Amino acid sequence: MQLFIISGRSGSGKTTVLQVFEDLDHYCVDNLPVSLIPELITNIESEETIDTAVIGIDARNLGAQLEGFPAILQTLKDRHITCTTLYLDADENTLLKRFSETRRKHPLSDASTSLAEAIAKEKAILYPIESRADHIIDTSHLSLHQLRDLIKGRITGNEHTGMSVLFYSFGFKHGLPRDADLVFDVRCLPNPYWISSLRQYTGLDEPVKEFLSDQAPVKKMIQDIQSFLADWLPNFEANNRSYMTVAIGCTGGQHRSVYVSESLCEHFKKSIENVQVRHRQLVK
Repeated sequence: MQLFIISGRSGSGKTTVLQVFEDLDHYCVDNLPVSLIPELITNIESEETIDTAVIGIDARNLGAQLEGFPAILQTLKDRHITCTTLYLDADENTLLKRFSETRRKHPLSDASTSLAEAIAKEKAILYPIESRADHIIDTSHLSLHQLRDLIKGRITGNEHTGMSVLFYSFGFKHGLPRDADLVFDVRCLPNPYWISSLRQYTGLDEPVKEFLSDQAPVKKMIQDIQSFLADWLPNFEANNRSYMTVAIGCTGGQHRSVYVSESLCEHFKKSIENVQVRHRQLVK
């Protein structure tokens, strides 16, 4: 049996992820007390019709129960249950904005606890889960549609048996992506931004692609990254790694990082079954 445990701070997208699993006809239980997980799994295992179970856990659990999560997770693994823990999060400003837009009440806020304080408190409460998550997903720059596609493509790909690789372009001036496993800095490459006729375009547009494809340093950088990943991705996969996010950063995340990420994605599609590309700074 395959077990997915979904957790994360309120407003990060847990409900959306659970809905994706429900739409795929998986057995889902939300807000389950951590102490009841082993009993639920025992009951599910007796049902021959259930192959995949999904459990949502949030900060409404009692603190003492969440502290016991690591021990329960180890118990499940000792029972040879294939368990994947997903932890969703977003930066504080994004969470504040989402709650302000929806006018929802945070589950930990009350007359003496502000929304900002509740958001910070929730992170501390959920640390026992976050620290042992197999995959941390930063939804700060994801729309609901993009989050659904990410879960469907990377997490629930039942036909996929190897490691999933995501090439992720970003701009350093907007901060490092929190969910990156490997980060490559391409700010040393020729920058189309300083060419007035190219500034309006991105690394997805032909004028920029033609410019960068003619630059020897760009070709060398791509070749070197390809060589490094070809050598080391198999080692990560052999170490039971299921997901790898390779972040490519330039200054603004519009031109060089986008082009390099697209080039790497096209190259590794030839040898890796599940390869995707996403551009953080191009999200509208």
